[in-house]
Amino acid sequence: MDLTESRQKIDQIDNALIRLFEERMAVCTEVANYKRANGLPVLDAARERSKLADLSSKVAPDMKTYIRSLYSLIFELARTYEHKMMSKETNLFREIESAIERTRRAFPKEAKIACQGVEGAYSQTASEKLFDYPDIRYYSSFAKVFAAIEAGECDYGVLPLENSTAGSVNKVYDLMIEHNFHIVRSARVKVDHNLMARPGAKLEKITEIFSHEQALNQCSRFLKDLPNVKITACANTAMAAQLVANSGRDDVAAICSQSCAQLYGLSTLAGAIQDAGNNHTRFICISKDLEIFPGADKTSLMLVTPHKPGALYRVLSRFYALGINLQKLESRPIADKDFEFMFYFDLDTSIYSPEFVQLMCELDGLCDDFKYLGSYTEMA
Repeated sequence: MDLTESRQKIDQIDNALIRLFEERMAVCTEVANYKRANGLPVLDAARERSKLADLSSKVAPDMKTYIRSLYSLIFELARTYEHKMMSKETNLFREIESAIERTRRAFPKEAKIACQGVEGAYSQTASEKLFDYPDIRYYSSFAKVFAAIEAGECDYGVLPLENSTAGSVNKVYDLMIEHNFHIVRSARVKVDHNLMARPGAKLEKITEIFSHEQALNQCSRFLKDLPNVKITACANTAMAAQLVANSGRDDVAAICSQSCAQLYGLSTLAGAIQDAGNNHTRFICISKDLEIFPGADKTSLMLVTPHKPGALYRVLSRFYALGINLQKLESRPIADKDFEFMFYFDLDTSIYSPEFVQLMCELDGLCDDFKYLGSYTEMA
């Protein structure tokens, strides 16, 4: 038997499987109609467990895992199809529709913006990328930025979320669990780090370097070549520059942007010292009220799954079944709860797609807690 003959057999089997799969999904329509008429939920967990056990008992031992995997996916596809047949508008879906209708057609050019840090921070650069005329108010911590948005002190807040080299800004993710807000836009900002000191300072005389912990991580290779220099983390790269400028010392330096040199009268001891040349930080723009501007093609969610095996898989398989691309998955421990996590998702999906509508109507039933953060566009 040659390869061509074997492939022809596989094609014949696949054609039969397609016909049987279509028949199975047609029966699922009958099941969905019955459940809808009788007020029954889509998921019957006991039935699925029993069915998987029965199916795996009918095959050879070396095929049991494959059969379980295959039918777990078939069951997920069937549930998705049944949900589509039984779909009802949820409060969240109506809230999203209302937000689309009431949100202005164009993203604002000017607004009152809350940022963490001081003048010269990368959050300032992100704000100026997002808005033509940002009126920036600076706060001493990320927590105070969230609080300013909740209190209505500012229209929008701009916060760093992740860096292409150093990874996620965990403090921001932790605060996202605690606060009520919505994401209305995001932007990627090119980051170039420089070692700055007061005029006249020499690199060989530097004994201490200040910067934000993310910037320090992004310049780890450069810092390894300075083993005798003390490394001190502070709240913000611009605040580090301000500290050095006001120190009156020539033995300290800051890792910060070139704009800080102009703002605080510093000189460059070493330029572009970040580990990776293609170094970007992603910033999110948050608001108190849900606003969805035209063209939104990215959605962010936070959710808590039941604390049992397969719970996260069921959420992920729902994305797969609907053909929705998962761009990011982040997990953060929930304070005061042992081994329980909040999961953060970035999804690549247009709000105008039927798949998005179906997902928003289904997810709440899969989670212990579900938070829709918003749909928006990202500026490259």
